[in-house]
Amino acid sequence: MDKQVKLSGVVKESIVDGKGIRYVIFTQGCPHNCEGCHNPDTHDFAKGYFESTQVLFEQIKSNPLLKGITLSGGEPFCQAEALLDLVKKVKAIGKDVWAYSGYTYEQLQQQPQPFAKELLNEVDVLVDGKFVLSQRDLTLLFRGSKNQRLIDCNKTRAANDIVLFS
Repeated sequence: MDKQVKLSGVVKESIVDGKGIRYVIFTQGCPHNCEGCHNPDTHDFAKGYFESTQVLFEQIKSNPLLKGITLSGGEPFCQAEALLDLVKKVKAIGKDVWAYSGYTYEQLQQQPQPFAKELLNEVDVLVDGKFVLSQRDLTLLFRGSKNQRLIDCNKTRAANDIVLFS
């Protein structure tokens, strides 16, 4: 069954939100409210608009140049059930999935919210942790502050220990 996801917006082709050309989904609503966040308009859970995961999937499927999708925000894991529906469809056509989260990998594994851990299990690369303004570093690849990690989730699951993406 088709799900609805609350969005701030999408970018249909990006080269700065992960490796390769990516379809980026900016979810609406974030509980972290990180000082200095570059997407403060995505924080308010009352704003944004709904889109069906089937519409998003059709847009993704129609672009053969895409390497994958990136879930950003807002906090994507606040809408884990709807995004899980989309991610499963995207992976079925051979695309990879990156996700940004203000939660750490360890926190996501312990999330009481239904579907959060299941969504995490479908993610290939996770950029985890809150943005910390005092640790801001514009030279970092695909992240904004030094505390954030790029985690290779597939290798992490296989090793049962955090393996950073390189």
